[in-house]
Amino acid sequence: MTTLPVTPEQVWTALAAVPDPEIPVVSVTDMGMVRDVTVDGGRVSVTFTPTFSGCPALHVIRDSIGEAVRALGVQDVEVRSTLTPPWTTDWIQEDARERLRQYGIAPPAPAGDSPLITLDPEPTRCPRCGSLNVRMTGSFGPTLCKRLYVCDACKEPFEGFKSV
Repeated sequence: MTTLPVTPEQVWTALAAVPDPEIPVVSVTDMGMVRDVTVDGGRVSVTFTPTFSGCPALHVIRDSIGEAVRALGVQDVEVRSTLTPPWTTDWIQEDARERLRQYGIAPPAPAGDSPLITLDPEPTRCPRCGSLNVRMTGSFGPTLCKRLYVCDACKEPFEGFKSV
């Protein structure tokens, strides 16, 4: 089987359809995890940074990226993960932040330029009613990148992304 070489743009488009395995309303590109795409003849290399170094979905992300590129007809695919530079919530695309909110997850505040992770939670709005009258009920949610909250205005529990 002979196929024409793909372009980097085609690969990026395919990767934009790869959902985050833990949050299906956003893709791996929406989350800013895909760092580089290289096309060299019939070989494609994709480098991504997981949201956390101990991400339990690392193998799922790697496999999904490889499958998306192979679906373009590419046989020679290399998918690499890197922890340098570390992923930051500032890489999440703006429209993805709104989809997170609509899904019921409070998007993170900007992490800023500080190399330090703050232990004090940033002000968080309820993704359902928009109130700032919320309280954190757990520093760790179902994944390491989220906290658990309850809105005292609408009484709904929700998850909120940590800013890193």
